[in-house]
Amino acid sequence: MFVDVAYAHLYDLCLQGMGVSTPNPNVAAAIYSQSGDLIADGFHNRKESPDHAEVVALKKAGSHARNSIMVVSLEPCAHFGTTPPCTQAIIEAGVFKVIFAVKDPNPVAAGGAQKLRDAGIEVEYHESKELAFAQRAWLHKVKNDRPLMIWKIATTLDGKIAALDGTSQWITGEASRADVQRHRAQSDAILVGTNTAIVDNPHLIPRGYAARPVRIICGEQEVPTINRIFDDEARTLLVKSKHLPDLVKVLREEKFNQVFIEAGPTFGSALLASGLIDEIILYQAPSILGAGRSFVENLGISTLNERLELSLLSLQEIDGDIKTHYKVGGH
Repeated sequence: MFVDVAYAHLYDLCLQGMGVSTPNPNVAAAIYSQSGDLIADGFHNRKESPDHAEVVALKKAGSHARNSIMVVSLEPCAHFGTTPPCTQAIIEAGVFKVIFAVKDPNPVAAGGAQKLRDAGIEVEYHESKELAFAQRAWLHKVKNDRPLMIWKIATTLDGKIAALDGTSQWITGEASRADVQRHRAQSDAILVGTNTAIVDNPHLIPRGYAARPVRIICGEQEVPTINRIFDDEARTLLVKSKHLPDLVKVLREEKFNQVFIEAGPTFGSALLASGLIDEIILYQAPSILGAGRSFVENLGISTLNERLELSLLSLQEIDGDIKTHYKVGGH
């Protein structure tokens, strides 16, 4: 029961760390008394401090950390990086027990649990699929050597993103559009193609949030420098190439954890066909156009057996719209 409550708290903290922890994971930590009372907590916010979540929580707890129980969303690191290892800070603080939810897959930083045990601290691993999901962008980056790529799509019930005359604003409702702002704020970068940057003239700044994800434009067309995407509210990167490996190279160099894609059907379909879309978030309005532009183009699939499988992660009704979140590639 205690672990479940603590993990639920960490989940909320992990979400707060999304978009501000890159290139590190959005780890959360909480310190409790042995009777189960919360003493202090924290999450990794690299935009404010290099301190990892464990150190943030320990500094808040001060001397109250001695003989406490620390619950962490990811196995504490055991290596010197930008900061000293969290395991050393935990040992020096006199923590009695550490409980963690996800094993560290990074060979450079792994081994923290054993180091704590060697120092006489009790360590328990209680696996949490929920906390692994909350930290999945960084976990994906470690495994695949590139950020998690999420394609956002807004369509009618029959899959149209625009009418025959090109009108597309707005297909979904205000509540769905507000939800998009949250996903933008949780991402390290927002990616569009040159056509979207030219035709839609998007700003891509999360409305209502302090977050300022990097804006990326990929493609060979010239985007007018007066367009809103080039203002000084956030950094903008240009990848002047249709060669997707060039884009991936930039994403790796930037060390992003998560990239939110707001591309049209041509660029989005190219990314999908190349295996660079990991998840799809689809907002579907209760309306039908019957004709117009579809959200996806030819993927080179000719038979049912070649179809691209998706796995449903979540489904939600948002003020009349239906939001579905899929993992690309099935289970």
